[in-house]
Amino acid sequence: MATMDPARQGETGREDRDGKARAMWPLCGVAAGVSGGVATLLADVRTGTDGREPVDASILADLNRSVAHLGLIAGFLTVVLLLVLAAAWRRQVEPRVPGSTAAYLVSGALTASAAGLTYGYGWKGALAIYLPGGMNEQSFREDGLFVYFMLNDFGGFIGWLGVVVAAGAVAWMALRERTISRWIGWFSILPVLAVTLFAGLTGLPGFQGVVGPAWMFVAFLGLAWGRSTIVR
Repeated sequence: MATMDPARQGETGREDRDGKARAMWPLCGVAAGVSGGVATLLADVRTGTDGREPVDASILADLNRSVAHLGLIAGFLTVVLLLVLAAAWRRQVEPRVPGSTAAYLVSGALTASAAGLTYGYGWKGALAIYLPGGMNEQSFREDGLFVYFMLNDFGGFIGWLGVVVAAGAVAWMALRERTISRWIGWFSILPVLAVTLFAGLTGLPGFQGVVGPAWMFVAFLGLAWGRSTIVR
């Protein structure tokens, strides 16, 4: 009876009950979706403010430094996971489909998001150290702190655009090239359409930060436990 080389098994995944190797690398994408949702939505520094408009520097009194700190930690974890996922995609997927431009686009788009989100989540850390209670709380007056608050308005959202581009590439691979389960392809169209409509109709620059983490969680969970060609 043939057996799998333990070293090779460790590279590709883990044996399931049917004796087939199940890839574990897509779980990096699942984890990135979870940590990204925490960093972008749960740790939104605007959470807990009273929503008054127009906003001025007086809103700083309502900010929670711990929320900004959580956003930095979860955000930087998300960046690391996106980079690991991009590297795993290049190693595991691209050699399987060398003729697919869309496959190469995925890893590049994930890397682009990681770069943008490094800045976006870095602004959360800046607030964490400059707000009262932070290690450098006396460094800026209210007008300076307000600049950091404004940077956080969309800072943790805009960088998810690369992930939505990756979703579009995954949709193409699924529906055109048939190397990914078709349901993942149809699902991947949704964030692309949503971001395109919101940006085109309203000018909203950050809706990808709402749909991007959710797409990653569902799509990569589907890749991990589904029957897509690129992970078998």
